[in-house]
Amino acid sequence: MMKTIFSKSFFLVLITGFCCCLQAEAQYPVSAIPEALLKKAKLVKRADETSIEVRNNGKALYRRHYVYTILNEAAEDNAGLWVGYDKFRLIQDISGTLYNAEGKKLKSVKRKDIQDGSGTDGSSLITDGRYKHHDFYYKDYPYTIEYTIELELNGIFYFPEWMPQSGPQVAVESSKLSFEVPKDYNLRYKMFHYNGAPQIKEGKGSRTLSWELANVPAKSKEAFAPEWNLLVTRVLTAPSDFEIGGYKGNMDSWQNFGRFMTLLYAGRDVLPAGTKAKVRELVQGVKSDREKIDILYKYMQQNSRYISIQLGIGGWQPLDATYVAEKKYGDCKALSNFMVALLKEAGIKAHSVLITGGTEDKDLVRDFPSNQFNHVVVCVPEAKDSVWLECTSQTVEPGYMGHFTGDREALLIDDAKSHVVRTPVYAKNDNTQRRMIEADLDEKGTLVASVITSSTGLLQDELHHIVHGLSDEEKQKRLRNSFSLPSYEISSFGYKEAGSNMLPAITEKIQLVSKDYATITGKRLFIAPNILSVQSTKLTEEEKREQEIVYPYGFRIMDTVLIKIPAGYTVEMMPKSVQVDNAFGVYEIRFELKDEKIRMIRRYERNSGRFPAADYNKMVTFYNTIYAADRAKMVLVKKSE
Repeated sequence: MMKTIFSKSFFLVLITGFCCCLQAEAQYPVSAIPEALLKKAKLVKRADETSIEVRNNGKALYRRHYVYTILNEAAEDNAGLWVGYDKFRLIQDISGTLYNAEGKKLKSVKRKDIQDGSGTDGSSLITDGRYKHHDFYYKDYPYTIEYTIELELNGIFYFPEWMPQSGPQVAVESSKLSFEVPKDYNLRYKMFHYNGAPQIKEGKGSRTLSWELANVPAKSKEAFAPEWNLLVTRVLTAPSDFEIGGYKGNMDSWQNFGRFMTLLYAGRDVLPAGTKAKVRELVQGVKSDREKIDILYKYMQQNSRYISIQLGIGGWQPLDATYVAEKKYGDCKALSNFMVALLKEAGIKAHSVLITGGTEDKDLVRDFPSNQFNHVVVCVPEAKDSVWLECTSQTVEPGYMGHFTGDREALLIDDAKSHVVRTPVYAKNDNTQRRMIEADLDEKGTLVASVITSSTGLLQDELHHIVHGLSDEEKQKRLRNSFSLPSYEISSFGYKEAGSNMLPAITEKIQLVSKDYATITGKRLFIAPNILSVQSTKLTEEEKREQEIVYPYGFRIMDTVLIKIPAGYTVEMMPKSVQVDNAFGVYEIRFELKDEKIRMIRRYERNSGRFPAADYNKMVTFYNTIYAADRAKMVLVKKSE
């Protein structure tokens, strides 16, 4: 009997142990993340490996496997999968898995769960680009997602950038980039903030280069810091000889890169006979090339509109000038090419220029020729001041670049003479704002004000988009939410554009009524004389500033405020004047009472430049002095009868 019981017990233990072995082990439990990687983090990259197998100059296999732990809602943008594909990028496989905080597998990706969509967006007419999208839509934080992607690259013009710490509050447990290339393949690379050299392994007919990064804690983005990609580890890679869409090229130098682009543009600057005749008619009798440029640019604006068209090699090759002339639309490449053709017909030499548009990642890595561009503009070289033309806008003045494409390096396309150029820089004196406010205050605390604001250069960019991009109703809505007054109504508003072509200006006129402008306590009125130009930024001191301070552009702002106080009142308490003058800029505000009118003069100038991290607390003092002075209160008291 004892023997029988023992045998059954033993058998039960064996079965239990066998079942435990069959049960899946926990994968990527949050408890396994080192404590140092959880600090300041919204996302931890548990594993992120990209491998590219280059087969020849025009074909490669791309694989990526990544595991992200989503710690909170702030990281939700990283929880889904987006994979673009087209005739040059063919999806071979997609798989994915969802795990809970303990590492228990909750769900796997099924084919029916993956959405397929067109790459066409609100600004695109047609594209052969599509995308695959998947999201587990899981909200029980923290949790972990795992995806594997495999693509066949049928044409090579660029390779993806490796930047493991892709943004603030992102920690990296493990990340790797590897390339397997033929022995004679020249893979070019440039490393930033990477210690050492890539690992290189030689094979029979190939070699493998790899970069790895591990256990990098998350960090926050500091105020006024350099662009993020200049602060973290990253590796840029690019081919030398390449092939895409039946075209072959080399990008060992900017000249060779430009030679390839010239090949793509060849024969596409031919205008139809009717358009040629129109050009000759428009410039007949005009002696100045600058006048001709302005006339033809405005003609282009009035007879075309921007629509993105991305078909095949069309991501880099423009539609021909005849197509644009007849259809009256095109993307940045096509419209720029059309503008170059118009100028050519008028006897003016112009060039398409490859550029990176936007406020982020605008710096060109000059010593690493490669496809670093997302936009095209036009340059008309001149001995003194070249003329720059943004051809996707139907409203901007000829010669003006603004925030989107100003002050950065770009590649001017001129066959073997292609070279890097710099777009216009807008200095402090170019970026100005002058505001005049004349107002009446009554004893009930209601303020009626006339506001005239004139802005130039970069300080008019936002107004330009408002004037040309919003309806009157939308403009009214914006104005109702623009100012820091307790409550107010806009009774009327209007805009007038002026200035030169190279430096546009806009004047905004507003009539407003603020019924609760003054706070009433007995016979006293408490007011803030600085009605509209209140500094919104307040900084906090840091024990240790890591990055240098960057002011990308300077400006000058001047405000004059005249407030007629109600009859029978006088000023009981007036704020003291404040003046600050240091490396970061100049700020001055002063007040006076004359002829029953409060007069406030405010001047704020910011200097552009780069400043050492050690000066950060001085900048905090500068900003916070402005913040406090802009909110200074004044007390009016009713005179005794």
